[in-house]
Amino acid sequence: MEVNLNSASYELKDFDEAQEFFHSRGWTDGFPIVPPTPESVQACLEWANLPAGELIGVEPVRERAITAEKLAINAVMAGCLPSHFPVVVTAWTAMLQEEFLLHGASASTGGCAILVIVNGPIRLEIGAGGGFNALGGGDRASAVIGRAIRLGLINILEVSPGAIDRSTLGHPGKISYCLAEDEEGAGWPSLAEMRGIPADVSAVTVFAAGAPRQIMNEWTTEPEEILETYAAEMRANMRNYSIWSGNYVIVVPKQHRDHLRSAGWSKSDIAEFIYRKARIKRGEWAKVGKGAVVRDKSDTEYCALPSPDHLLVLAAGGPAGGFGAVIPPWLGLKSQAVTLAVGACVDCEPPPPELR
Repeated sequence: MEVNLNSASYELKDFDEAQEFFHSRGWTDGFPIVPPTPESVQACLEWANLPAGELIGVEPVRERAITAEKLAINAVMAGCLPSHFPVVVTAWTAMLQEEFLLHGASASTGGCAILVIVNGPIRLEIGAGGGFNALGGGDRASAVIGRAIRLGLINILEVSPGAIDRSTLGHPGKISYCLAEDEEGAGWPSLAEMRGIPADVSAVTVFAAGAPRQIMNEWTTEPEEILETYAAEMRANMRNYSIWSGNYVIVVPKQHRDHLRSAGWSKSDIAEFIYRKARIKRGEWAKVGKGAVVRDKSDTEYCALPSPDHLLVLAAGGPAGGFGAVIPPWLGLKSQAVTLAVGACVDCEPPPPELR
């Protein structure tokens, strides 16, 4: 394999020396890394058909260039196989979109993490599952792809604690926050389809997200009662964290999905219900110690969602148990979820005739 990389290289005698070398320079997340040999980095680039110097994008605030080679290095360090690398590249491409506001999301004291959601055929190709332990590192692909995002932030954009990352607390999703939708068990269109991606196209959605807030309802089969549990958690987030509307993710497990589908509820029906129910009045802030900011707006109503389309309904989780999750946004619409196709261009302008 011909290797033609631009990054500095280091001769290290063994695995243990590599660990200490990387740790001492702050190039890790605290866990052991896979030494990124030139051959392993090149294998990732070749799988994605990308030259080392390919510009994936530029972080606009600090004007840092993100190249394919740098992403491949961090993907290898995280434990990615070459087949995982297209997801990493697509996630970064989405993160660099203006509406995502990467610098704000990665520098805020609020401590959000970047959630990566995988849809389409690539899930099956790389073994990314959406079943048991979906939010807890349930499979190799999800675990290492999520970690690759974090290592890239640390090593390319200096998003490490105390440097760019000013998180007061953060949450464990900062280590790895990636899952695939259980499309085969959903009985609904996938999240990517709901956001305009054809069913046969793989896609990645990125979202600047708080920690998952687990809910439980095993006491009813009525859709309204099941979904009221999710809406109540969203209202709690509006009281206790941020009142501002934005994207929310709800992760709906099979046990809840079965009841919802039996009653004929679609993802759109779910979003419409949540849009109506996930609302509070500003005066409720006084009940949680925030009365000083209520002022004369006590009766002003706020909705968690600007519209039903802002709710990201995700099918995932093990086959039994009424345990779902609400994943709140970092800070309203300042950072919006972005969905992009993997290795394809959807709704792109056709090339001019001379290039066809």
